[in-house]
Amino acid sequence: MSEYETHVEFPGRIVLVGFGSIGQGVLPLLLRHLAVPAERITIVTAEDKGSEEAAQLGVRFIREPLTRENYRRILAPLLGRGDFLINVSVNVSSLALVKLCWERDTMYLDTCIEPWPGGYTDPTLAAERRTNYALREEALALRAGNERAPTAVLTHGANPGLVSHFVKQALLDIAAANGLEVATPAARAEWGALAHQLGVRVIHIAERDTQSAAAPKQPGEFVNTWSIDGFVSEGLQPSEIGWGSHERNFPRDARRHEAGCQAAIYLLQPGAGTRVRTWTPLAGPVHGFCITHGEAISIADYLTVRHGSQVLYRPTVHYAYHPCDAAVMSLHELAGRNYLPPQRQRLVRDEITQGIDELGVLLAGHAKNAYWYGSQLSIEEARRLAPWNNATSLQVTAAVLAGVVWAIENPNRGVVEPEEMDFQRILQICRPYLGPVVGRYSDWTPLHERGRLFPEDLDTDDPWQFKNVRVSW
Repeated sequence: MSEYETHVEFPGRIVLVGFGSIGQGVLPLLLRHLAVPAERITIVTAEDKGSEEAAQLGVRFIREPLTRENYRRILAPLLGRGDFLINVSVNVSSLALVKLCWERDTMYLDTCIEPWPGGYTDPTLAAERRTNYALREEALALRAGNERAPTAVLTHGANPGLVSHFVKQALLDIAAANGLEVATPAARAEWGALAHQLGVRVIHIAERDTQSAAAPKQPGEFVNTWSIDGFVSEGLQPSEIGWGSHERNFPRDARRHEAGCQAAIYLLQPGAGTRVRTWTPLAGPVHGFCITHGEAISIADYLTVRHGSQVLYRPTVHYAYHPCDAAVMSLHELAGRNYLPPQRQRLVRDEITQGIDELGVLLAGHAKNAYWYGSQLSIEEARRLAPWNNATSLQVTAAVLAGVVWAIENPNRGVVEPEEMDFQRILQICRPYLGPVVGRYSDWTPLHERGRLFPEDLDTDDPWQFKNVRVSW
């Protein structure tokens, strides 16, 4: 305990909804940093997994799947003034839980905006209704009249979440490297103005996971380093992109939204079937999956510069995710089965033998071309830093911890997105758990070595057009 700072003394109760890879990984961090006794923590989850870990720590464990019909009956007695509900589940409505928390005068945090079952994958729903854009607009509508409600932090894991704070630090780094003396922006408009001034055209959430286990993936088995249900669900949603003001080639299979902030578009194909080019320092050029994530929308919206109703500036923002090799094989098999649920699942943690999760943000199109800033956390260091985690989960659980601490320190802010939080405070809490946190410049562009094998319809005047980033072959 002595090598870690206790960030806050928390007198309330904590309810963890969900106890998969993230729930299990965050529990020891909460006990370490909030100085909260185990008897004030309750886990509510749909499965038995993790029950032994909870028993080791003396934490109450309730195995009860939450549904539309029973969530109030189960959760209301566990929540009261000054308590905290942390939602790291799947298929439990974030909006329903936020409303219940406000009724109980309880704070809230989740790592993504979840609907009730079917909200992501129901084939009878129009594609637009299955987007994170639609979920976000519905969540932000809760703000009206609830500005001083108990703090409800939305989408604060590694990504979405931590990466929004990486973006702010990266903007300051690029400014300094260009000899600009700028004060740290204090407001949304100032961050947008800085990104505009620097000429940042695109922001990739660029991640390469190289963790591997000794036992290879078997046919019919989906292997991943974090929630398989969560990954499959978001992979089946339409691919989404925060749509930049510099873009001049609108995809033929893309659609705009009819209402809301208009900061993003969606494709008429799943993220698990959409690949994009990106770059990370250790992996170099990679093809990632353009899986929808909330940060693609919230970062693009946050950095938009407007004059009246006219958009003067917005970067293109999207996730570019190369998961562990076993997960890539699993996705290919899933696609071959027309995205039917996997027959078997294997979430790897203790059996991982090597690898890192290189997670960061690539800001590109500015005077120094491209700058990646983020975490290069190895499995060995993750195990040294915290129990019940691999490199992927620890990047998430550290951000969950930081979001909880920030909410406790700011208890009446209503609905809050990551971009609206103190990025320096979040990074201060997360940094001890992220391994090497580095910034690297690169001369890579999505036109690198293109046309060497096959002629392509490329926009050579601007390498950072999305049509150049998207993989067509």
